[in-house]
Amino acid sequence: MAVKDTFEIKVGDKNIIVKTTNWTEQASGSCVVQCGDTEVLVTAVISPNSRPDIDYFPLMVEYEERFYAAGKIYGSRFIKRESRPSDEAILTARMIDRAIRPLFPKDFKKEVQVVVTCLSWDGENDPDILGMIGASFALASSNIPWNGPLGAIRVGRIAGEFVFNPTYEQRKAGDMDLTLSALERDGDILINMIEMGAKEAIEKDFMSAYESAKPELKKLIDFQIKAVKKIGKEKDVFEPAVDLEMAKEIKEWLGEKLADAINNAPKGEKNLGATEILKLELIKYLDEKYPNQNKAKQVLPYFEKEIERIIIKNIIEKNHRPDGRKPEEIRPLSAEVGVFARTHGSGVFHRGLTKVLSVLTLGGPGDQQIIEGMEIVMKKRFLLHYNFAPFSSGEVSPMRGPKRREIGHGHLAEKALSPVIPEAKDFPYTIRIVCESVSSNGSTSMASTCAACIALMDAGVPIKEPVAGISVGLAKDEETGKYKVLTDIQGPEDHYGDMDFKVAGTKNGITAIQLDVKIDGINKDIIEEALTKAKDARFKILDIIKEQIPAPRKELSKYAPKMISFLINPSKIGEVVGPKGSVINKIIDECGGVEINIEDSGLVAVTGQNQEDVDKAANWIKGLVEEVEIGKIYQGTVRKIMDFGAFVDILGGQSGLVHISKFVPQKIASVQDVVKEGESIPVKVTGIDELGRINLSAIDAGFKPKK
Repeated sequence: MAVKDTFEIKVGDKNIIVKTTNWTEQASGSCVVQCGDTEVLVTAVISPNSRPDIDYFPLMVEYEERFYAAGKIYGSRFIKRESRPSDEAILTARMIDRAIRPLFPKDFKKEVQVVVTCLSWDGENDPDILGMIGASFALASSNIPWNGPLGAIRVGRIAGEFVFNPTYEQRKAGDMDLTLSALERDGDILINMIEMGAKEAIEKDFMSAYESAKPELKKLIDFQIKAVKKIGKEKDVFEPAVDLEMAKEIKEWLGEKLADAINNAPKGEKNLGATEILKLELIKYLDEKYPNQNKAKQVLPYFEKEIERIIIKNIIEKNHRPDGRKPEEIRPLSAEVGVFARTHGSGVFHRGLTKVLSVLTLGGPGDQQIIEGMEIVMKKRFLLHYNFAPFSSGEVSPMRGPKRREIGHGHLAEKALSPVIPEAKDFPYTIRIVCESVSSNGSTSMASTCAACIALMDAGVPIKEPVAGISVGLAKDEETGKYKVLTDIQGPEDHYGDMDFKVAGTKNGITAIQLDVKIDGINKDIIEEALTKAKDARFKILDIIKEQIPAPRKELSKYAPKMISFLINPSKIGEVVGPKGSVINKIIDECGGVEINIEDSGLVAVTGQNQEDVDKAANWIKGLVEEVEIGKIYQGTVRKIMDFGAFVDILGGQSGLVHISKFVPQKIASVQDVVKEGESIPVKVTGIDELGRINLSAIDAGFKPKK
């Protein structure tokens, strides 16, 4: 590697090294970021062409896992190369996107692509934080207009102590996993992205973690400012999407029409239909006045900016939200429980026009998802999948499988509920929940959390506590600094507002947080107010859920699979499996095709549709591994008759010998004179020799021949 510049900083107790090289000379900006032996290559490229015809900023962020980074060759026998990104890679890309996107100029319409490629992974240091730092450095040191740099850090809490950028093992041992990105404005550290999972952390815990991270975030920001200054690359001049003359003409044509359309809209959700009609009239006017000049393409960005300005002004100055609610007011709430007869658990959560259907399915341990990624090799027994069909927002579009947004929303709801899912030893079922967004007008991810909680309780899953979630928004005037924090944002407030602060948790504390912003960032005061309002709303939603279903049902659905789980001595696993699986396959065949799963720890789970079959298989296995007691009487089955006696199976398959002299007091010529193969007889254990062979007596057990 031909290194141009090397920059190094210590964060917590670890060194992070940023290098610029001659590898990617055609990229607009790039760097290699290293911590330990984990290294990522980050590139940023800008397209020369603008896209003024679209209503979004065309930023693409990709996180590329390479199995060679971990020294692994994964895949089927026939495909050995990486293909579509894993869910983990998509979630990492989305997290980086959420951090860097707000810092591009408003109305910026040139395509930008940031690619983070993991080149080396040491199994200890997570590449995601390095990727976020690298994305910031690559953009800040490039010619791309961008208002960074930003700092990024992960904070874990282990035994009450905060740890910066913890290892994977430390994260497992902790009760909080918090990722923050931030930037500095006027000497203050503003947070612009949060991703957190926690085991019912209280709001004060979060604020303490945030305060502890601020000095480290500032160090990272100052470090990059100094490095970027040394590199000295000039930024391209940003050209607004709407030229001044056209903006002036659009403004004159509109006059007060747009403000009137918004202010006089009927109360209720989805109430900005008049603005769409007005936009079409303006486009028609410009097309007729400037034929073949494509002037109408400038209407969209101007219109979006004006709607945003009017909505935010109304909220701040008049306390008037688009649907007429007060800042802290939640839309009407309701819940439905057990909406389907045949499913194992189901529910619907309503919050205004946002409605999510959730359906739960229980399966055996064999239904767990096996995950093999660059960083992760594991089995997953709790799965939550989120679907967003176009009809839920009244739109028409192709349906081609889950998009990145759907994967992200499902993961957030899953993260929110994971801390209350019972341990496998207490409830060994595999749990899959599917959340269907059937009507969407803001924060379906938090509605999915609520709906999934209802389905869990309806299914009889013994969760530790009910979980609910809410999204809190922000309307801020950047010129005056005045703002209003909004509880339960709906579609227009999400689209035109400045923040989407999602908080989920139980009555005891927070289980998940996700923050996106559209402004530079938010300060401590806004964070504290948002957490307070989210807590108040969460408690109200929990009350609604508990009104419908106060606690998990005591019984599982009659259509759910039946299961028995128990622990055996791990040294006895071989006896249950038998040579080449002969014993376990016999149990399965003779017990109605039950499913038997045995963990290395000795945890056995028997699953089937019929309780009798499950009981029979479980008792069979318990008999195989039960320790035989000398002097105890068992009911056995004559398995094989020999000249010198008979082998009798006890405890579901352990075999012992009854000598010919131990059946009846008097002498007999043949064992077949008193018993037949397959006959059930009582036997007493008289001894176990040094080789483990069991000696049995029928006489001492009170055996009476049938003939």
